[in-house]
Amino acid sequence: MTILLTITSLILLSFSCLLLWHLIEQRKMIGQMLENEGISDAHRNPELVLTLRVLDPIALAKRESRTGRALADRLPVMARKMVYQEVMKELESELLERDIDVEMHIEYR
Repeated sequence: MTILLTITSLILLSFSCLLLWHLIEQRKMIGQMLENEGISDAHRNPELVLTLRVLDPIALAKRESRTGRALADRLPVMARKMVYQEVMKELESELLERDIDVEMHIEYR
């Protein structure tokens, strides 16, 4: 029984050493790949970004402004753009009132 336990322990120890060696090699390979791509260690943690999407910008434009009512049906792309710009202005002014520094951008996807 002792011999069986010893052999099992040796097999488990060798398997653990093999896994440790693979882990070390994998970390080396990942480090080399990051170095080749020019990615530093500072960029490993993800950056948090808040995304805002107006669900129905055309209806909002029609509801909130006279110009929006006129443009929404004829030029929907321009109306959407104006809605997002106005929402961005209002958010920025509200955040500035609360002394919150932000960077705001409109992304087209």
